[in-house]
Amino acid sequence: MNPAIRKSGRTATKAGAKIEERTLENGMKVLLVERHFDPVVAVMLWYKVGARNENEREAGVSHFLEHMMFKGSKHFGKGAIDLVTTQLGGSNNAFTSSDHTAYWFELASDRWEKALEIEADRMRGLLLDPTEYEAEKKVVLEELSMGLDDPWRNVTELVQTALFPRHPYRRPVIGYPDTLKGLSVEHMRDYYARFYHPGNATLVICGDIDSNEAFASVQRHFGSIPRGAEYAVADCWRPNATEPLGEQRVSMTWPDDGKRLCIAWPSAKVGSKEDYALDLVSMLLSGGRMSRLHRRVVLEEGLAVSVSTQNDARVDDGAFWVFGECSLGTAPAKLESAIDAEFARLRDELVPLKELDRAKRMLAAGEAYASETVSDLAEEIGEFATDAHWRLALETIDKIRRTDADFVRETARRLLTPNRRVVGWSTPRTENARKKRSLGKKSTRKRA
Repeated sequence: MNPAIRKSGRTATKAGAKIEERTLENGMKVLLVERHFDPVVAVMLWYKVGARNENEREAGVSHFLEHMMFKGSKHFGKGAIDLVTTQLGGSNNAFTSSDHTAYWFELASDRWEKALEIEADRMRGLLLDPTEYEAEKKVVLEELSMGLDDPWRNVTELVQTALFPRHPYRRPVIGYPDTLKGLSVEHMRDYYARFYHPGNATLVICGDIDSNEAFASVQRHFGSIPRGAEYAVADCWRPNATEPLGEQRVSMTWPDDGKRLCIAWPSAKVGSKEDYALDLVSMLLSGGRMSRLHRRVVLEEGLAVSVSTQNDARVDDGAFWVFGECSLGTAPAKLESAIDAEFARLRDELVPLKELDRAKRMLAAGEAYASETVSDLAEEIGEFATDAHWRLALETIDKIRRTDADFVRETARRLLTPNRRVVGWSTPRTENARKKRSLGKKSTRKRA
């Protein structure tokens, strides 16, 4: 065996795939997920870097850098990656979150290795041409500007800022106009050098492959790239999350008639026992038409046109979210009171076994569905590998099944209490509502 290759010996199976972890000498983790259902391969390269790794001056650089990864590297000029992918009949994309950045390709199994060539080239050979940089900055600023026209995004960011008062999680992943405008290409070069290297990367190759041949190809393309700085050295300082001192309430107005509610609690880390309990809570509250919140506030009482929940577990500290929009004529306090009653019920009563089993079956079905395609399977494994450990992808359903009603109630009592939450409302601007009423009266007289 080549001395530059270390085989971990750690293997497992999931969704008909054999998973094996190996590591290059330069520190790059490789997860080989061999499954021969279809002649397709997904290649996903994950970097352990996202908005949480940015200091105040760098806010938005992770997402901006994701854009620049398609704007030219040593052997693939601007537009070449998309062109080559199209010529090969495949697809590609990328995404940035608070905790990670990922790049993916899906290609036929007789041509997927081109993705390795592309990723190795832009891992260390990104050009970051100043002209392209300034042009793409305008694109990102326009993307940010478009988001400012979304009331849900605005109220969510308002709540998030209050929920994480000092931690970088308070900031939107896309950043702010002033930080992006002040970000130079030299700042991005430094950030790229700190985080985009094998020692901070996990490569997932999933689908119709031979694991040994695939790993040999990985070694050819990535084995000679230097490891890079240790994560602890490259990363920025972050304060620990602090326990809320009491309920906070924030509000904003918007020039339409919508009354939108956003509630959030600081919650749990990825893979913790509470993470699985909160998955169940979310399913119980808003998983389908017969879920507690949807049945009560939408179907039975007609207080909302929509309601949803989300368990957003993260590396440092997650958030549990509730979103609801009042139906026409419903007072905001009435919707909030009904939602509060359902959370109180979770804290006070044990969930009946039949209802809990239904939620568990729905989560299991969703997990099975999420493993049907090679890209979805690669994403699930890669995300767990980057944020915690890839084996969590194998244990999710078992851990959910073992979560009992007592622990669900205990988690709700400990985490989902009124004194730990941030409540945000977006309500109509008074002058806008007055104007609309006035226009409506005038219009009625004309029709008469």
